[in-house]
Amino acid sequence: MSGTRRLEGKVAVITGAASGIGRASARRFAAEGAKVLVADLDEAGAKAVADDVGGMFVVADVTVREDVERMYDVAIAELGGLDVCFNNAGIAPPEDDSILTTGLDAWRRVQEVNLTSVFLCCQAGIARMLEHGGGSVINTASFVAFLGSATSQISYTASKGGVLALSRELGVQFARRGVRVNALCPGPVSTPLLQELFAKDPDRAARRLVHVPMGRFGEPEEVAAAAAFLASDDASFVTASALLVDGGIHAAYVTPTDGD
Repeated sequence: MSGTRRLEGKVAVITGAASGIGRASARRFAAEGAKVLVADLDEAGAKAVADDVGGMFVVADVTVREDVERMYDVAIAELGGLDVCFNNAGIAPPEDDSILTTGLDAWRRVQEVNLTSVFLCCQAGIARMLEHGGGSVINTASFVAFLGSATSQISYTASKGGVLALSRELGVQFARRGVRVNALCPGPVSTPLLQELFAKDPDRAARRLVHVPMGRFGEPEEVAAAAAFLASDDASFVTASALLVDGGIHAAYVTPTDGD
């Protein structure tokens, strides 16, 4: 954990913050001095994280415009502003699989949660940031926006490519108005979602792990550290960018062995 206070006095709203990367980021942001609003559909989980970091929580469905607008309005009214929007909520359900087997309902649900929610959060968040002097928007995309996979989650992959393109567009559009917008692109991270998936199928985990040059999955705290950088003034000249935190997967052709 960093001993710096780079986010002192900033107000941050983090979606999908009841677990995984969102929870780790809430803890990291608070440790760096931010006032944090934890947003999630999981009320008990969101409250627990908020209590842990000395912040607030809001139960919000990020696919519903009214929930999104209320989330930011609460942050401004109760915490005094809006400096950081970390749009992190997302899903990867098992019914999202090969394009040959994924149904239209599954496709649409993943697009709604992973991409439309980012559109809604950016739309509402940036509008409010412009009224309060600017800020930093961080959208969780993924390393899968950069490379293909034979073990596809077709809607998830497409949604994360959309988040990457949307973030780049907004970063350019608002660069001279004080709002930075960047995409955070994690590799496979040891979150409850990944643990559940791979605990059921160790061979599936091993098939993926071999492609990671570092030889392990990431930890939520490592992604949270990258998010804290993008949220901070240390990233003041960083916008319309994609920050890959993936152990080198995107650059690998042949990965090392212990003997290399």
